[in-house]
Amino acid sequence: MFTPVSTRAASAYKKVGLETSVDSASPHQLVRLLFDALLQSVQAARAALARGDIAVKGMEISKAVRILEEGLIAGLNQQDGGDISTNLRGVYGYCVRTLTQANLKNDDARLGEVMGLIEPIADAWKQIATKPGSNPNAGV
Repeated sequence: MFTPVSTRAASAYKKVGLETSVDSASPHQLVRLLFDALLQSVQAARAALARGDIAVKGMEISKAVRILEEGLIAGLNQQDGGDISTNLRGVYGYCVRTLTQANLKNDDARLGEVMGLIEPIADAWKQIATKPGSNPNAGV
């Protein structure tokens, strides 16, 4: 009925930590946070599916779709991003459709496919900030 104080405190601390990270993040870091959250949601959906928790699976897939649509796709700079932006829009759109199918069919292979598509993009994004002369604040 009631959540223990330690659980509520940990949840509040986590929320404040995330809000602080977002408030102080550069545009490049925000995209990195989106990738991290997307991959965590897909992984959580896979774990929920494996244990038969269909409600949590659906919530996590919905969260992943929102991150893709409202964060990553909406953040693409179509005007200045050129082919890279167009190609990313295509990959992200494909991932949305694949996640939707995975949700409808309880299909772990499709969840794994999305992980396999997003992980290399997320890793490449993380490496942009570490390259000399890169501008991690430029939009794609």
